[in-house]
Amino acid sequence: MRMAKEEHDDSAEVTWEDQQRINSFSKLNTRLRSIEEKIEELKQEKEALDDISMELELADEDQPIIYRIGEAFIHLPHPRAMKRLERDLKALTAELDKQTASAQECEKQMKALKVTLYAKFGRAINLDE
Repeated sequence: MRMAKEEHDDSAEVTWEDQQRINSFSKLNTRLRSIEEKIEELKQEKEALDDISMELELADEDQPIIYRIGEAFIHLPHPRAMKRLERDLKALTAELDKQTASAQECEKQMKALKVTLYAKFGRAINLDE
């Protein structure tokens, strides 16, 4: 004897609302991947700035420092280079925090959509990578 009802019917009808949820999940997934790539780039840049900070602490304060701003390199006195580096690190940390918060929000929304979609479609839908 079969169970009174299978876990989920593989032939569940996809309504317009279901399709909108699936589309939203896909958009959020794409956005999350993009944000994660950006976070990785920011982490690498922060690591590089931390390394530069260590180098500047050991540098001679009388020598000008060659500092990159955008695509150009300029000579800055040691104290100004340190201040510039601190400001750049602060801005980078703020951007990293912002991107991390965006990633967490995407994950939260995706989790809610997963619950709804898996409840209706069960194994008939795959929302995992």
